[in-house]
Amino acid sequence: MIKISGYAAKDAKSPLVPFSFERRLPGDHDVQIDILFCGICHSDLHTARNEWKHTLYPVVPGHEIIGRVVKAGSQVKKFKAGDLAGVGCMVGSCGTCENCRDNEEQFCTGGTIFTYNSADPNGGVTYGGYSKAIVVNEKFAFQIPANLDPAKAAPLLCAGITTYSPLRHWKVSKGQKAGVVGLGGLGHMAVKIAHALEARVVVFTTSPSKKEEAHRLGADEVVISNDTDQMQKHAGSFHFILDTVSHSHDLNPYLNLLKRNGVMCLLGAPENPHPPVSPGNLIFKRGSLAGSLIGGVRETQGMLDFCGKHNITSDVEVIPIQKVNEAYERMLKSDVKYRFVIDLNSLK
Repeated sequence: MIKISGYAAKDAKSPLVPFSFERRLPGDHDVQIDILFCGICHSDLHTARNEWKHTLYPVVPGHEIIGRVVKAGSQVKKFKAGDLAGVGCMVGSCGTCENCRDNEEQFCTGGTIFTYNSADPNGGVTYGGYSKAIVVNEKFAFQIPANLDPAKAAPLLCAGITTYSPLRHWKVSKGQKAGVVGLGGLGHMAVKIAHALEARVVVFTTSPSKKEEAHRLGADEVVISNDTDQMQKHAGSFHFILDTVSHSHDLNPYLNLLKRNGVMCLLGAPENPHPPVSPGNLIFKRGSLAGSLIGGVRETQGMLDFCGKHNITSDVEVIPIQKVNEAYERMLKSDVKYRFVIDLNSLK
């Protein structure tokens, strides 16, 4: 076993603190990665504070990981020591169920193994990227385009794939009108990716002050979502709306904006449910209200290659790990543009 230092939440109320634990030695198909950067996802906070009611303490969050391979098992094909590698939200799946065979491992019915807070087949639970190193099967490690800044690319491993997957699944493309609700960690990535897909991108926000930022990121138009007149001007005009907001809110004003056969896709998983949806907003236009969860291994590598081609990264604020609790509080206030990333060199 390898002794690793990291930061963990010991319970739902306490701040994250230094924590030591062990990882397995790399096997024939594993890579050992010294972590350079790890993004802070809102799901890290949800899990650390047990807002989804399934946290296994102590929990070491972090699933937006980029680092250097320091050891590669004898059967590893994709990596060698010294290569840059990424790890996202999953580190394992059954590999045999229908979803795994379809390269949709995130929906594995045999049991997806998430990067942290999952039962570890080797014993105990999985620990994430708020730590010095990780050992993972090479299938669940990703090649990072050389032209991308590693700190800015780290959030692609969750925020990037979480927004890319539904945009590609519902075939958002040139000539279509795509809405993005919210302009945070997920939302700003959705704007960049939808713009690269050549859609007409409209950002919905309650903050007029975000207009300039939205346009800088690639939005063609900004709508103030609590302005009824502005919203009504867009009624029945959207092919696709991606809702990135992580708290409970009324979906009906956005469903009213869908075209016939339009789709609204939810990404946020709020602690409390959304208010009821009016069926008429879907029935009378054959509309769909859907959801999406990260992406499979093949699609995640495709997203990274796409971002490399279009030079897409996250807008980040890099912090030492000692400021992680402060970052959580600032994240709750939307006081970051647009993703905190931990520099693991700060962890001794």
